[in-house]
This record gives sequence, C-alpha cells and structure tokens, in this order.
Amino acid sequence: MEKTWRWFGRKDRITLDMLRQIGVEGIVTALHDVPNGHVWTREAIHDLRVYIESYGMRWSVVESLPVCESIKYGGPDRDQLIENYKESLRNLSAEGIHTICYNFMPVLDWARTVLDHPNPNGTTNLYFSYSEFAYFDIYIVGRENAREEWASFKIPGIETYRDILAEVDELRKNMTPEAEHQLVENIIVKTQGFVSGNIREDDDRPVELFKQLLSLYDGITKEQLRENLRYFLSAIMPVCKECGMKMCIHPDDPPFPVLGLPRIVTSEEDIDWMLNAVDNPHNGLTFCAGSLSAGAHNDVVKMAEKFAHRTHFIHLRSCHIFENGDFTEASHLGGRADIVELVRIFEKHNPELPMRVDHGMTMLGDESRGYNAGYSFLGRMFAMGQVQGILATVDNELGIKYKITGFYE
Repeated sequence: MEKTWRWFGRKDRITLDMLRQIGVEGIVTALHDVPNGHVWTREAIHDLRVYIESYGMRWSVVESLPVCESIKYGGPDRDQLIENYKESLRNLSAEGIHTICYNFMPVLDWARTVLDHPNPNGTTNLYFSYSEFAYFDIYIVGRENAREEWASFKIPGIETYRDILAEVDELRKNMTPEAEHQLVENIIVKTQGFVSGNIREDDDRPVELFKQLLSLYDGITKEQLRENLRYFLSAIMPVCKECGMKMCIHPDDPPFPVLGLPRIVTSEEDIDWMLNAVDNPHNGLTFCAGSLSAGAHNDVVKMAEKFAHRTHFIHLRSCHIFENGDFTEASHLGGRADIVELVRIFEKHNPELPMRVDHGMTMLGDESRGYNAGYSFLGRMFAMGQVQGILATVDNELGIKYKITGFYE
C-alpha cells in the first residue's frame, strides 16, 4: 500500500518535512480555506500540489471535497452545487489528482464524547459514551422526541439490554455547566470545525447553529437520503468517467443513526445498496476499518473481502467495544478490525492502494501541541510504525518487495 498521511495544509502544526522523515509517501489533504460549495480552482490546486511535491511526496488523495448539506437534503440549489462539484473534479483531474474521499453524513461528521479517555498505558484516545451522547441530545440540544427515541434505542450488535435513559438521569444529577460545555466542545466544535466547516471553533453560539442545521433535515428519511445520494452520484459519474476520478465514500462514524438523522453507510447491507444503486467502477468505497469496527454488527474482515474490488482508499485503525457497547480507539495491532488480516486482503487485491493510519493515541506531549482532535503526531507516527511492520511482513509472505522510503537499500 502507499503510505499516506492526512495533513491539514500549511497551517498544520505537523509539517511536510516531519512527514517525509517518518516514511510518508503520499499526502491526503484538501483546500481547507475554500468555503463549502465553492469551486476549487486549478490555480489553487496546482499551488498546493507543487508545494507538496517540493518535499518529495505527492498529493495522493483529496479528503475531503465536501458534499454540501443542500446536496444531502435535496435543497433548491443542489443542482448548481453539483455543477460546482463537477468543475472541482475536472480541475483536480487536470492536476493529476484522481482519488476523492467524501462522506454523506448529515450535519455531524465523526462523533466522540471524550477526546482524552485514558488508556491503561498512560496514553489517551477518543471515546464514545452512549449515555453522554444521549444527554447531549436530550438536555443540551433539546431535540423533540429525543427522550422517547433513546428509550427504545438498541445498540447495534449488542444483545445485552442497557437502560440508557436511567444512565442519562443519573448523569443529570451531577452535571455541571462546565461539563456540559465540554460535551459541546467535544461533539460539535473540536471534532467538526477542521473537518466539515459547518461549525468553527470561533462560533459564538455553536448549539444554536447546530440546531439550525438539524432542522434542515426535518422529514428526511433513510430512503430519501439514499435517493439524494443516488442523485448526486448519478450526476457526477459522467465527469468521473471523463476524468478518471475515483469517488470513495467514507462509512458513517459511528455506524448508526444519531440525533434523529438517518445514516446510510453503516453496514454491509448499506454499502451493497450504495455500490449497486450507481453500479459504476468510479463509485467506490473508502474502507475505514475504524468506523466499521465501532459497530458490533459489522464483520470487518468479511466486508473487506467482499468490497475489496470497489475499495479505492483505506483507513487503517481499529476500535475496541466495551461490554456495554461504548467504544474507544484501539491499538493498530488490536481491537475488532484485525488490521493484519485486512492488510493481507488489500495487498493481495491491489498493493498500490493508498492507505493512511487514523486517530492515533495522544502520547508523550502530543496533548500540549495543539493538534486537531484525533490527529496527534507521535501517536499516529507510532501507529504508522506498527502498520509499516505489518506491511513488510505481509509483503514478504506474498512475495512482494516491500518499499522502504527514505533510505539507501
């Protein structure tokens, strides 16, 4: 696999010179300063591509060329926004960039309730608590019918009954304004602004803005959201064929509906539907082992075997699910994803696929360096080392010469 790294542009505290030194071959990035829905100009793409190449790496994958909310819920301006999207695809292709990771998650990208959950070894990781997320939904967002929905909510793949409402009521007894503020920061500010652009860290009233975004999806069912995805993909496929673009949808994270919003890339059945709805080789998958392994209903290895032929980009990480269903990021050598077996599957299928490690531990001072949540340097470098070892071993098994980057061989 091509060893890539998500980099957030020239403002990223992690520099390209740092990445070159740890064996990164390809950069995964975006034009983060361009507002959602605007055309990415060829000039801006060219400028960033040349800057990356000046450090001996290449711009391998766009993550993300955002799909605007209006395209997702089917707003009156979606056709114009899709035309803008097509123009950005053409401009990327003209600069030799052909792989696009995107998602179709309404309003909220990946969600966690704790950003610094302690691991037994003294490091920290991202963590998702169902009761804390339900508290946020019921008492901070105040969504209508939220309490009733949580009363009947069943954690996917978890057979043991869990009274989430009782846990929420217990939380409320000792909840402080400071703790509520931290939940808001963790769920809709620190994990979203640098990813989707819907909410920025300098927004004065993030909860009110969040409620406005949620209201855009009133009445949107899973079936309607699916049809809106089909509409979008059908519209852009001719340009993808013309320009050789690979569209790679990212699974929903976590892989189940949240906040009354439908989610449509959560399972084997969902991915089957998406690939068959627009059955085109340019319509493919970002196989995020972490997002999929956060759902106990997903057999990640089985899914990798089934969808390898339509996978154009890989996120290697793994989640550990606790007995009650809460989950946390795991070691890249542990958790539910079985990354060793995933590497075997994808290396057999296509050893040229771009891969990046994801959501590494926070360790050895990462916490004081202002990195984006989930995107530490030392923690991801540690994960990259683990994965490089897996790759070298698997390639040896398969008779593939492992590529060593940055050394004389």
